[in-house]
Amino acid sequence: MKTTVIRLLLLPLLLFLPLSVYAEEKETKGTKTELADEAKSAILIERDTGKVLYEKNPHEKLPPASMTKIMTMLLIMEAIDEGKLSYDEKVRTSEYAASMGGSQIFLEPGEEMTVDELLRAIAIGSANDASVAMAERIAGSEEAFVEMMNEKAKELGLKETKFANTTGLPAEGHYSSAYDMAIMARELLKYEGITKYTSKYEDYLRENTDKKFWLVNTNRLVKFYPGVDGLKTGFTSEAGYCLTATAKKNGMRVIAVVFGAPTPKSRNAQITKMLDYAFHHYQAHPVYKRNETVARVDVSKGKQKSVAAVTSEPVSVLTKKGQSVEQIEKVVKVKDGVKAPVRKGDELGVLILKQDGKEILRSPLVAKQTVAEASFWDLFKRVFGRFVQAG
Repeated sequence: MKTTVIRLLLLPLLLFLPLSVYAEEKETKGTKTELADEAKSAILIERDTGKVLYEKNPHEKLPPASMTKIMTMLLIMEAIDEGKLSYDEKVRTSEYAASMGGSQIFLEPGEEMTVDELLRAIAIGSANDASVAMAERIAGSEEAFVEMMNEKAKELGLKETKFANTTGLPAEGHYSSAYDMAIMARELLKYEGITKYTSKYEDYLRENTDKKFWLVNTNRLVKFYPGVDGLKTGFTSEAGYCLTATAKKNGMRVIAVVFGAPTPKSRNAQITKMLDYAFHHYQAHPVYKRNETVARVDVSKGKQKSVAAVTSEPVSVLTKKGQSVEQIEKVVKVKDGVKAPVRKGDELGVLILKQDGKEILRSPLVAKQTVAEASFWDLFKRVFGRFVQAG
C-alpha cells in the first residue's frame, strides 16, 4: 500500500483548532445525565468524526419502531447512488404492500408511484406500505430486503441490531440500540439528497386526483428547531416515543437519538437539550466534502489507467470551542496492484488525520467511477502507442 504524508497548515479553516481534538468534557456529570433523563437510552454524536458527545445506555437493545426506516432509506439511497434506481422510476404496489397497517398512504394494489413519491411517503409520513413497496422493488420481496438490511448492519459493524421487517411494526427479534441507530443515521447522511425529503414538514401526494393525500412530518423539530433537517421518529406502545434527529449549524452536523421517551413532548425536549449542548460546546472545521479527489490509483488492465480515489463521506475536525492548534498531518494510503474491473464505490485506501502524532480520524477512500476491464484490442492499442512514442 502506497503512503503519502502531507503536513497541513489547514488555513484558514483549521489554524485555530483546539490542542486536544478529543478533549474530555469538563462539565459536571450531573449536567450530562440531565440531557436525557426521561429516555431509556440516548446518544449524541458529531456526524463527520463520529465522536460521541453524550450517551446513556447506548448499547441497550430496544425496539426502534419506525426508526427502522432509517435503514430502509439507506438501502434506497444506495441503490439510487449505484444507478440501480432512479427518482422518476415508477414502482408498482403489490397486494401485500397495500395490506400494511399502521402509518400508511393507503396505496392500492396495482397503484404506481415514483421512487421520489415513495421516498417522500417514507421520510415524511412514515408510510409502511411505501416502505414495503420499495423493498419489493429493490430485493424482490420484503423478506429478501430484510436480509439486505441485516447484511448492511453487519457491514457497518452493528452488534446490537437485528431486523425482522422494513417498517418497525412490532415483531419478535426486531431490535436496535441508540449507538447502532446513530451509526445508521451517520451512514444515511452521506447521501446529501436524503435531507431534501426528511427536512420537509408537509407535502402532498396524488395532487392532481380526487385522492390527494396530505403528508405531515411527525418530527416537529424540523419546523421548530433551526437547523434540524431529519431524520425519523418512531412510536409503538412497546417502544415508547423514539427519535433519531439531525441538525446542522455553522458547518457542524450532529445526530441525537432517543429511545423510549414517555411522551412526544418529552422526546422533543430531550433531543433539543442534546442539540443545544452540542452546538454550545463544540465546533467542526470542514476539511473535505464527500466525493472530493484525494489521490489517483493506478489500475492494471483497465480501460482507464487510473481512477480517482475520493472521500466517501464529509471529513471534519471536531474541537472544543476556544482552543487552538497549528498543524494537522494528513496521511493518504492507497492500495497497490489494483486490477480492473473496479466498481464505483470500491474501497481503494484510507485518509488519516493526525495531530501531534496521534490519529484523530480515519476515513475510507473509494473509487469515483467504474473502470471496466480492458479488451485485448484496448491493450494492443496501448502497447502500440507506447512503441510509436518510443520510436
